[in-house]
Parts: sequence; C-alpha cells; structure tokens
Amino acid sequence: MVNYSGAAIEARDLTVVRGTRTVLRGLDFSVPPGRITGLLGPSGCGKTTLMRAVTGTQARVAGTLNVLGRPAGDPALRPRVGYVTQAPSVYDDLTVRQNLAYFAAILRPGRRHRGHRAEAVVRALADVDLTDHADALAGRLSGGQRSRVSLAVALLGTPDLLVLDEPTVGLDPVLRRDLWDLFHRIAADRGTTLLVSSHVMDEAERCHRLLLLREGELLADDTPEALRHRNGAATVEGAFLRLVDTAAAHAAPEEQP
Repeated sequence: MVNYSGAAIEARDLTVVRGTRTVLRGLDFSVPPGRITGLLGPSGCGKTTLMRAVTGTQARVAGTLNVLGRPAGDPALRPRVGYVTQAPSVYDDLTVRQNLAYFAAILRPGRRHRGHRAEAVVRALADVDLTDHADALAGRLSGGQRSRVSLAVALLGTPDLLVLDEPTVGLDPVLRRDLWDLFHRIAADRGTTLLVSSHVMDEAERCHRLLLLREGELLADDTPEALRHRNGAATVEGAFLRLVDTAAAHAAPEEQP
C-alpha cells in the first residue's frame, strides 16, 4: 500500500464535460480520511459523474483529483478503492457465496491466492450479515439483501475508500437504518473512508461531513452542524434550500440584459 497523508480525496478545479454539457464545474473540495462524507443533491446534479471520476471510470476529467495520495484512476488504487453502483452488481443465477468467490477470483487471480480468497469471502459475508444467506440464489434475495451483496463485493479487498452511489435508494426505512449503521461500523472499526451519495436530505444527518451539489456546482463542503448553524436552519435540508436561494439571488443580476 502507498502511504498518504492529508485528505483521502482532494479535488482542485475539477471539471467534467459530456458532449456539449459541462456536468461538473470547477469543484474544489477535500474528503477527510476515516470518516463518512455524504454527497447530496437532487437527481441529475452530477453525483454519479463525480463518483465515476473518483474511481477513475469517467472520461474527460480536467483539473486535479487525487485519491489516497495518487491521481484518480491510478492502477495502484484498484485494490484500495471499492465502488458500489446504484444497481446491484450481482449475478442472479449464482448464490451469494458464488458471487463473492467469482469477484474474489478477479481481484486475486491464481491458485496461490486461493486461501486468501476463501478468507475474504467469509469475512465479507460476516461484514454485511449475510452468512446465513450465503447459499441462497442472489435472484431470490430482497432488495436490501442484494444491496448488501454488492457491498460485500466491494469489501472483498478490504479497501481504504468505499464509494457508494445511492446505496439506500428504494429501501424501506428499517433497511436504510441498518445499512447506515453498517457504514458507521466500517468507518469506526477499520478507519475506512466512505463517500456516500444520496438525494434524500435526512440521510445528511448521518454523515460526518457533507458535499452539497446542485447543477454541477458545489454549494457547500462542511459538517452538518456547521451548515445548519451558518444558514440559520434547523435541518440540513433547510440549509440546502437557503443556499440554493442565495445562489439564485446572486446569479439573477448577471442574467439580466
């Protein structure tokens, strides 16, 4: 592993263009290590594009973006960054254990790693509390359980950074609560950094720090407490709406002929 100090993720003038549209506009932010940072904003604001940039899967990225002390997408980061997409990345016709064994073999190919792969599968199953469902077909699991399988896949390599793209979307309140409890355990027990996106503002209160996005621009990079206090709001949602109104008021004179 490569040693690094400072921020787990650091961006300077980060810009992403898709076709003729600028999706992210000159973002400057940092993500502290060993904490949960929430990436919040409405659908279409650029959250997934930002996460793809962090994991090195996004084209046409300009500016500076360092992850764990290396440029985003550096091959050395592959075993150190876990990425969970919105749609569960599992094979329905395989059991939970078979899914994990398959992805573990991709992560650590070769017969000499067989023992390590088996240990990683057992550990990942326990991490997401799916040991009792290890031999169930993934296609027969509930939505929340399938999300846990995807998370288990990301945990196979014991990553230093977990990037989770709207992992609780479509889940009932109990499952959402359980997943957030799991995220906090991962951060607290292992010192893992988590970047978690959501468009549900009440989830912001579960994060240590927040990045608030709107239309590809960063409205805030702060703690939930500081955001509420600075904007005189009782909730993060109230603070977000106040920031949106302030940004609109500042932009209005420039749009006049």
